[in-house]
Amino acid sequence: MSTVRNDWSIQEIENIYHQPLLELVYQAATVHRNWHQPNEVQVCTLLSVKTGGCPEDCSYCGQAARYHTGITVKSLMSKEDVVAIAQRAKDSGSSRFCMAAAWREVRDNRDFDTILEMVEGVNELGLEVCCTLGMITESQAQRLQEAGLYAYNHNLDTSKDHYKEIISTRTFDDRLDTLTNVRKAGITVCSGGIIGLGETHEDRIQMLHTLATLPKHPESVPVNALARVKGTPLENLPKIDSWEMVRMIATARILMPASMVRLSAGRVEMTTEEQGWCFMAGANSIFTSETDELLVTPNSRLEDDRKMFDVLGLKPMVKEKTVQPNVTA
Repeated sequence: MSTVRNDWSIQEIENIYHQPLLELVYQAATVHRNWHQPNEVQVCTLLSVKTGGCPEDCSYCGQAARYHTGITVKSLMSKEDVVAIAQRAKDSGSSRFCMAAAWREVRDNRDFDTILEMVEGVNELGLEVCCTLGMITESQAQRLQEAGLYAYNHNLDTSKDHYKEIISTRTFDDRLDTLTNVRKAGITVCSGGIIGLGETHEDRIQMLHTLATLPKHPESVPVNALARVKGTPLENLPKIDSWEMVRMIATARILMPASMVRLSAGRVEMTTEEQGWCFMAGANSIFTSETDELLVTPNSRLEDDRKMFDVLGLKPMVKEKTVQPNVTA
């Protein structure tokens, strides 16, 4: 059985990543079976609790206020509405509920107090409750933990070298600082990236290297394909090849064997067969939704995912709220 390592070298990751695809998938599938039940997939629901109007300039994001994307800005939802949606998600088979707010950073104000109440309410349902709210301080992370937050999502997006080509309103190190604050508060980390941003294979390898050499691996690693949003600077980039997603997922699975690897944005443009390859390569978590959107971009509907699960022989994971083991070699 493989062990969890935090000392991967760039060369080692290059050797894994650039293997012939079938060999890479075989190795990843073997690791996956050593650490996880291969026929179980965690079903997660993502809800935008505050939409649009973000002051950041992330080149891929339709919620940035400076881009004309046609997305309607919506104020923070009420706790009651959010908890009701979370209950429906649980009834439909979700074990994690993630709340997203289009903020650059959390501010200590009435809106944050409402978020804390939402966390408490969703936590009481027995769901893993996750938030993605932008940058947070250590004290804010501690308040979220005390309210019952299980996980915090803050993606690296891309490599440190390519980051400045995608975002100028914060730095790559700002991202890492937020992850450190989350860890200090005892909250599990959800952090991955996006492929299809015009990056090189070396950028992808560097991003995986950053994640896989953190003092503790993220318990959840989302792998996203760029969802091209009209009105954003990256709207005309080509659709990422699904085999590139398979390669990224397989490499992430080998590097971070205990982590949940989440097949995230971009699924709606993938066939059942293509998604099946991603599950074979080690993905064991997806986002689903009541509607056909994931935040403000297209996503597969719950009923379509149920059909896919039936075809592939998969079932929703019944997951207790415990942290995945992360034992060093």
